[in-house]
Amino acid sequence: MAGIYIHIPFCKQACHYCDFHFSTSLKYKDELLDAISKELRLQKDYLAGETIETIYFGGGTPSLLTGDEINKLIGTITNLHLVAANAEITIEANPDDLSAEKLRSLRQTHINRLSIGIQSFFDDDLKWMNRVHLADEAESSVKRAQDTGFESITADLIYGYPLLTDQKWKSNIQKMFELDVPHISAYSMTVEPRTALASFIKTKKQPAMNDEQSAAQFILLMDAMKSHGFEHYEISNFCKPGHYSRHNSNYWAGVKYLGVGPSAHSYNGETRQWNVANNSKYIQSLAKSEIPAEVEVLTETNRLNEYIMTSLRTMWGLDLNKLEQIAPGSSTELLKAAQTAFEREWITQSEKIIVLTQNGKLYADSIAADLFF
Repeated sequence: MAGIYIHIPFCKQACHYCDFHFSTSLKYKDELLDAISKELRLQKDYLAGETIETIYFGGGTPSLLTGDEINKLIGTITNLHLVAANAEITIEANPDDLSAEKLRSLRQTHINRLSIGIQSFFDDDLKWMNRVHLADEAESSVKRAQDTGFESITADLIYGYPLLTDQKWKSNIQKMFELDVPHISAYSMTVEPRTALASFIKTKKQPAMNDEQSAAQFILLMDAMKSHGFEHYEISNFCKPGHYSRHNSNYWAGVKYLGVGPSAHSYNGETRQWNVANNSKYIQSLAKSEIPAEVEVLTETNRLNEYIMTSLRTMWGLDLNKLEQIAPGSSTELLKAAQTAFEREWITQSEKIIVLTQNGKLYADSIAADLFF
């Protein structure tokens, strides 16, 4: 069991908060797609013959690809790997790309799950983020996708930024419920270096983010999701029962995955590697049949810390038995380091499983860091 991630590094314009690798020029799209296909062939043995359970088109904005381009990439994968008959195949999409014609085209591909980047249902907020779409496009794109036959849909929201009052945040969440979206990902606005938002804050053109606002809106989110029957199965992800993202769940479970495309990351249990975040260098390297990646061999400490970080983020929690499989005696050390978190009621233990409490979810990263070896 394994997954394949394909990074499509193109966007119509740059969102002010985004630090993912992308280009707003499509000039070299054909050359880059050819390079991705070549990397897939060169990397065919990376997953050691594992069956492919999930394929994920991320970016960037992969919904800029045509149906034929998507089919060609999926065809390359199926020629190189055994792909499960029920494989989850996801594409990230912006609402403005999801016209009726585009959705019909996607239905002619093997795509069976849409990840729609809504972020907000308020035009002022979308303009502040420098998103391409408008609020009415966000709502209509979901309805069109459902009418076209897509049942597996997830949508993104962002909270914790100055324009977002608690009332607007509640309205955004309620709109998701009204649209009957079965999976929702929600992220606190993060100010990343080298983004337009970071520059605006530094020059006092925008106020800094407010941690108290973000925490309060996260609590509102958790309460609303619980009351509507959604499972909070990972810090930023909520779903109706049975609608987990299999691709992302496999990341958190330590399943192997191959990432292709500029800036894509790969993991096979023993090493982690990441491709150069430069379209031109990526294309040039693949033209010479070279994979432009840096490789890190994972030490025992790396594997322990990675398991702590990923497992604690999920509702399935940290299994002390799995920790012992990585390094005998490690569970005893971790339990000693966890005493403060237990006392503060940020984590709880049942049998050999440690999970975050609702209050603990507010401090997930710092709790994990305190438990690192």
